[in-house]
Amino acid sequence: MSLALDLPRLQTALRLPTQDERQQLLHGLLQPRAHIDSKYFYDDRGCELFTAICRLDEYYPTRTEARIFSQHREAIAEQLPGHMQWIDLGCGDCRKTEDWLSAVAPARVIGVDIAGEFLQTSLAEVAQRHPQLECIGVVSDFTQHLDLHELLAERPSAPPVFFYPGSSIGNFEPRAAMRFLRRIRAHCGQHGRLLIGADLVKPRDILEAAYDDASGVTAEFNLNVLNVVNRELDADFNAAHFRHFAHFDEAHRRVEMHLVSAREQNVNLGVHANRRFGANEHILTEYSHKYSLDEFRALLAASGLRCSHYWTDPQDWFGVFLAEPV
Repeated sequence: MSLALDLPRLQTALRLPTQDERQQLLHGLLQPRAHIDSKYFYDDRGCELFTAICRLDEYYPTRTEARIFSQHREAIAEQLPGHMQWIDLGCGDCRKTEDWLSAVAPARVIGVDIAGEFLQTSLAEVAQRHPQLECIGVVSDFTQHLDLHELLAERPSAPPVFFYPGSSIGNFEPRAAMRFLRRIRAHCGQHGRLLIGADLVKPRDILEAAYDDASGVTAEFNLNVLNVVNRELDADFNAAHFRHFAHFDEAHRRVEMHLVSAREQNVNLGVHANRRFGANEHILTEYSHKYSLDEFRALLAASGLRCSHYWTDPQDWFGVFLAEPV
């Protein structure tokens, strides 16, 4: 019978104490334009709902990227260094990484995610199916802080390949995206690589349908964040008093997700704070920036990375970029 001794090694690199995290969350809700960090989407229910979103007809990014990977996997693998350390940023259930293991044959897999228990369980399943593969988990909010230097130095001859699929880079505002990519660049040395997915600009109706599906799954996903906030802050949001709203801001080339107050209401945000929401007042919950090919290449270049190879689908809806240090 497998015991805890069989579990993959797990490191914790969370920097902010829980209380500081709560203060940041509270601070966002008390701003003149209230906002909630999109990382709070992903409690257990949020993860289930996002998995359901990825299966929706309207939500093209997951299946489009998967087709690009499936069609070009061998060509992509040929461009990667051998005997690599494969670093999956935001690995979740590790399914996307598992699709790559036979093609890239890494020296080890490092999964990085903020949900420690889920991360260890997911990596344990990978390790069970691939007993010769070293699997390590790092519990971290890597969008705010990324420091894997000591871990990567354990295998100095194995260059890092950072894997960041799913167009999650779009959740960063452009300057923050550049800072994040520079942190990745700082880990690459001479031979490291970044394999990253980015969603591309396309017609408004396609973009907005992807974030506001007809069956209402994305709406439920967005509203669920209020349940997370209630637990984190001991708040009393009533999700029934808000509605989901998503639109494409053409000037900033991004889809925005909001929660809109359906009426005037007072929300207690724990013991010592409250917020009055007016009817139709918005809480911002997510940005999802969209790029042209040239824009994303320029973002990489400004971050010290050169796009060496690029793959897309027949409609040019989604881009997979392989970048290397300049």
